[in-house]
Amino acid sequence: MKTTETNLTGFINLYKEQNYTSNDCVNIVRGIFDRIKTGHTGTLDPMATGVLPICLGKATKLADYVQAEKKTYRTEMRLGQTSDTGDIWGNIRDVSDKIPQKEEIINAVNSFLGEISQIPPMYSAIKINGKRLYELARQGKTAERKPRLITIYSISDIAFKDEKTLSFTVVCSKGTYIRTLVTDIGKKLGTGAVMTALERTQTGGFTKETAVTISELQALKDKGELAQAVIPVEKALPSYKIYKAVSAADAYLKNGNRISLNYIPDPKPSEGESFLLKNSENKLIGIFTRKEGFAKPVCMLI
Repeated sequence: MKTTETNLTGFINLYKEQNYTSNDCVNIVRGIFDRIKTGHTGTLDPMATGVLPICLGKATKLADYVQAEKKTYRTEMRLGQTSDTGDIWGNIRDVSDKIPQKEEIINAVNSFLGEISQIPPMYSAIKINGKRLYELARQGKTAERKPRLITIYSISDIAFKDEKTLSFTVVCSKGTYIRTLVTDIGKKLGTGAVMTALERTQTGGFTKETAVTISELQALKDKGELAQAVIPVEKALPSYKIYKAVSAADAYLKNGNRISLNYIPDPKPSEGESFLLKNSENKLIGIFTRKEGFAKPVCMLI
């Protein structure tokens, strides 16, 4: 595979290992692909592991779309402690000997199902007045953070390692901080809690089972098989339907124009629907939306 090809568009389903920042991963993948434009689709903490989709080429335009997909995490938490970061790798602040009954703990965890309000942690990549919150936190400063509405779609497979340590699986919306969820559970139980492990097992169509590590990606490059790791856009956005235009629309699509729905064979997208559109040669043009009888471009990939 000639990795310097400028029209390469797709994703790498990277499995991020511990002690790498998300930006570290982006830079390493960029180097493996000979400096092609890259970007990630949602930060993972340095000590967290798991699925970190990396955009290649024009797919960087789709980072926000992938980031908006549901995410699945497996996390472990320990009761009886708090820290400045919300996890075990921060500075421990308070310690409690209180040990709630298992049933009380399970009920507390499950009480966070549905749409809830979260205050983002200070140790996060959110920018306020041009400064990352974690940069302020490292200087011993705090900033006012507005609560955000997020959704916890499911909590399952609760398992106890010991009387204070348990793990569970969370399916959640964009913008959810698992460290904050753990902290809030600890507050509800009156014991405090810290996150002791976090693995993201799925983001949209990207799963842990099909992810590759940095070393595996490099090995593919060394064998000249790097193309095997590149995931096409349509597989990365499984929630978007795919439509194909007839050849008479190709010239309009090439110029980034909207097209009449008459150029899309039945069944047609519904009013207001966002979808992936291909030309008659099966080339993906971008994300379009149906509005007032037309397919209008939202994000072009050509």
